Amino acid sequence: MSALDWPALMRAGICGLRLRPEEFWRLTPAELRLMLGDQPGAAPVLGKGRLQELLAAFPDAPAQDE
Repeated sequence: MSALDWPALMRAGICGLRLRPEEFWRLTPAELRLMLGDQPGAAPVLGKGRLQELLAAFPDAPAQDE
């Protein structure tokens, strides 16, 4: 069994899929991978570049001028 990259999975699930922490932790790793589009031979739906785009578009803190 390969090691899981929990920080990356948490970022993808909570930031990318917008899951609440309790929803994230109820999922099995297989369910989370399925939600992220992780299929054999398929490219991940939420790659690092796309995650960075989402973080820039939807920052955690409101802008100072708001």
